[in-house]
Amino acid sequence: MKPTMPSHLSSFTHFAAAALIAVGSVSSFAATDAAKPEAKTEAKVEAKAPTKPDLVKGEASFTAVCAACHGADGNSGTPVNPKLAQQHPEYLVKQLKEFKAGTRNNAVMKGFATALTDDDMRNISYWAASKKAKNGSAKDKDLVALGEKIYRGGISDRQIPACASCHSPTGAGIPAQYPRLSGQHADYTIAQLTGFRDGARKNSLQMTQVSAKLNDREIKAVSDYIAGLR
Repeated sequence: MKPTMPSHLSSFTHFAAAALIAVGSVSSFAATDAAKPEAKTEAKVEAKAPTKPDLVKGEASFTAVCAACHGADGNSGTPVNPKLAQQHPEYLVKQLKEFKAGTRNNAVMKGFATALTDDDMRNISYWAASKKAKNGSAKDKDLVALGEKIYRGGISDRQIPACASCHSPTGAGIPAQYPRLSGQHADYTIAQLTGFRDGARKNSLQMTQVSAKLNDREIKAVSDYIAGLR
C-alpha cells in the first residue's frame, strides 16, 4: 500500500511550493521591470538623434524655393537679399524656424518657410552651407575708416562693443550662435541693423541693444566695411 503523507505535512508542502512560485514570479517581474527604464532610455535617445541632412534633397528644395532670390549657389546677386552660401547651417535653420513661427517678421520669408518641414530646413541649410561664398567689397572710401573702427574696436564711450568680438575679425562668425558676415551685401546688413534698432526685427535682444546705439552713418559705415571682409 502506498504510504499516505500526514495532512499537516501535505498542507505545509503545498504552502511552500506556492511561496516559491510567488517569489519566482516577483523576481521575474522585478527583472522585467528593471529592464524597462533602460529600454525606454534607449528608445528616447534614438528618437532624439538628429536626422542626417540630405544634400541632394537640399539642393532640389533650394533650387525650387530659394534660388530665385538668393542665387543658384547661395550667392545672391541682389543686394537686398542676403548671401546664404557658407553660412552656418544651424543659424540658417534657426532663422527659417523663426520666420515660420513669426518670431522674425518677414511676410515673403514666412510664406516660404511655412511650407517647409524641419527636415526640409536642415537639408536646405546644410546644402547652402556647403557652397563657397563669393567675396564682396567695400565701396564707400569716406566711411571705411569709421566702419573698421566700429567693427574691430566698437565705440567705448557709448558702450558699443566691437562686432569682431562675436563675429570674429574676419567675419567668419561662430557656428550656431553668430552668423558669418564676411562679404555680405552692405544693403542687406544696413536693413538688418536698422530693423533691429527700430524694432522691425526682434529675434535677437543682443543685436537690438547694440543697434539702438548706432546712428545711420555708423550703420552704413560698418555695413560697408563688412561687405569687404574676407
